[in-house]
Amino acid sequence: MENDANHDPALSRIRGRNTTVQKQYRLKDRRDFSRVYRHGRSWANHQLVLYVFSRPEVEQFRVGISASKKIGNAVVRNRMRRLIKEIMRQESDHIISHVDLVFIVRKGATEMDYDQLRKSVLHVCRKASVYKKDNTVK
Repeated sequence: MENDANHDPALSRIRGRNTTVQKQYRLKDRRDFSRVYRHGRSWANHQLVLYVFSRPEVEQFRVGISASKKIGNAVVRNRMRRLIKEIMRQESDHIISHVDLVFIVRKGATEMDYDQLRKSVLHVCRKASVYKKDNTVK
């Protein structure tokens, strides 16, 4: 249960009870991933590729994460997914609405700590113009 002093109502639109990204804001279906790959645009850095597909009919952004077996075993892949989901949850107020986002994790990301990965995620989001705030990463 969250402490009221730590509760941020601005994040309540995507938070569940356990402070994870709610299911309706996740891309899970293969068809959705394929649509983003086929019709979306991509931006990349050394650690990540970001595909962005504009969807004016949806209220909020949705996030999907793809981590190939090439980057490591299931423990490594799932860790990368959890970290990126957490970063997106924390930065949700700064991500534009009406888009589907798919992150593809590259091998270089597996050796990064949380702060480095956060900078990399925000870097590729800025390149794709889906990040609303232009301040430097904390």
